[in-house]
Amino acid sequence: MWITIAILVISAALFANGKVRSDIVALCALCALLVFQILTPAEALSGFSNSVVIMMVGLFVVGGAIFQTGLAKMISSRILKLAGKSETRLFLLVMLVTAGIGGFVSNTGTVALMLPIVVSLAASANLNASRLLMPLAFASSMGLFTLIATPPNLVIHEQLVSGGFDGLSFFSFFPVGLICVTVGTIVLLPLTKWFLSNKGGKDGKKGQSGKSLNELVKEYGLDNLYRLKVLNTSLLKGKSIVELDVRRKYGLNIIEVRRNKNESAQSRILKGNAPQQITSPHIKLQVDDVLYVRGTAELVEQFAIAYQLEAQMNNASQEKDKEGKSLDFYDIGIAEIVLMPSSKLINQTVQECGFRAKFNVNVLGIRRNNEYIWHNLGEERMHSGDVLLVQGTWANIDRLSHDDTEWVVLGQPLAEAAKVTLDYKAPIAAAIMVLMVCMMVFDFIPVAPVTAVIIAGLLMVLTGCFRNVEAAYKTINWESIVLIAAMMPMSMALEKTGASEYISNTLVSGLGVYGPFALMAGIYFTTSLMTMFISNTATAVLLAPIAMNSAMQIGANPTPFLFAVAVGASMCFASPFSTPPNALVMPAGQYTFMDYIKVGLPLQIIMGIVMVFVLPLLFPF
Repeated sequence: MWITIAILVISAALFANGKVRSDIVALCALCALLVFQILTPAEALSGFSNSVVIMMVGLFVVGGAIFQTGLAKMISSRILKLAGKSETRLFLLVMLVTAGIGGFVSNTGTVALMLPIVVSLAASANLNASRLLMPLAFASSMGLFTLIATPPNLVIHEQLVSGGFDGLSFFSFFPVGLICVTVGTIVLLPLTKWFLSNKGGKDGKKGQSGKSLNELVKEYGLDNLYRLKVLNTSLLKGKSIVELDVRRKYGLNIIEVRRNKNESAQSRILKGNAPQQITSPHIKLQVDDVLYVRGTAELVEQFAIAYQLEAQMNNASQEKDKEGKSLDFYDIGIAEIVLMPSSKLINQTVQECGFRAKFNVNVLGIRRNNEYIWHNLGEERMHSGDVLLVQGTWANIDRLSHDDTEWVVLGQPLAEAAKVTLDYKAPIAAAIMVLMVCMMVFDFIPVAPVTAVIIAGLLMVLTGCFRNVEAAYKTINWESIVLIAAMMPMSMALEKTGASEYISNTLVSGLGVYGPFALMAGIYFTTSLMTMFISNTATAVLLAPIAMNSAMQIGANPTPFLFAVAVGASMCFASPFSTPPNALVMPAGQYTFMDYIKVGLPLQIIMGIVMVFVLPLLFPF
């Protein structure tokens, strides 16, 4: 028993110290339990097959798809616009929207999504962003509306099931989350006004390496596009782009073809309902194809008349979304490359270089000595130091960066691609999310929660809500997964050696005599204190079996005690390092450690007192 307790104490100390990664600490603890033969190999590795761990993997994928498709950003930004320029209304909406999103996806991802939205809204309304960012972080932890809101929720559900009790339903946490958000909002309204209003919350723009996609679009005039539709009587029906020779004859550049019929290898750059594909010499034009052409209005009109095309002469840049953007980038992107003095392409024409044939990218424009060339590009000879704007799939653009003897790719194409949301897939992601929730909520659907999550994660990948499978894997926080899987057997070791019973007896003998309220208060605030130094998941895994044993020793229902562990592990606000969301907003809000003490500590104490009295009302002893 004492060896197990020693391993636990050393692990807790290393968790608190933070110099060693938490997953490495957990694996070392697991190895120690194996070396001292406290657990068998099967028992020690049981955490990696636990349904909670598998659910967390699936939820990372589902949450990643919600962010990747822009669904969460779309919903939150539209709701937050309701606030107008009222600071109080914006504060309330930030709390409610963040808590609502946090009930279904990770609180870290929620804050990462909401932070730029809140900062931009505060700037546009001329409000102090620092008063909103700390509540943003706290609200993401308060959204305990569902079973999947935080890992501690899943941990206590598993503890109840393994103890022979009924598991929790999907919305068992809803009343608890509602109370947490209500109390948090009431407490934070005055606290943030007193302590955060004078913080320097103006957000300075950080320097960027390379230009953003929208900056490139404006700089090279890519928003000066016109639409031409191929009719049944059009003379170019059935002809390829190369046969038309539009660039030489009319000085026009066909950027893309939007095709209503679903054909192979289609991608999109311009936002719309119809699929699109990059222009290629081999594309045969069909009836109802829409050409996106760049050039002067006069030349575009001449081309349209000559080939009997339906001209939509209003500028295509008017085709904007609600954020004012006319262009969106999905599988197709743009980037700049600079020709090196030693490049073999010097003095060759764009047509002779064969970018399209060799690399499957198009040259859209040239920047030379602060002048922009986009007319008659095919015959333009390239000079040393020319900057070429190229268009193609992100993977093909990235291939260009492998040849640094001929040119240098400016910026990081793959990094830019990672920022791009596949928002045309947002309806699909929303439907899958609703399906997953329905499978978990309704008992008449004979699907276990872990199965529902696996199905949802798989559907997100199969329906293209990620660019590729690798992108889905990258959304999984493997450190958290390994930490939970490796620490779960610790509770088994505590029970097997009698250490859990010993700690429970100590708590019961010290607090149990004062009744279940005092015992639950002790468990809640012990959890809350430990979470200031150890991750909330690790704290929940360690204290859940102790809470259950303590409750059973005094003959009480263990459910409220386990809820105390889950809530205590999540409601930690007094330190910027207790949860990732707290740390995320620290630089943006220009907060100091004392700001978290002034605002977070009173909130943490008040929340604890409220929960000690409320939890027994919701889940009687």
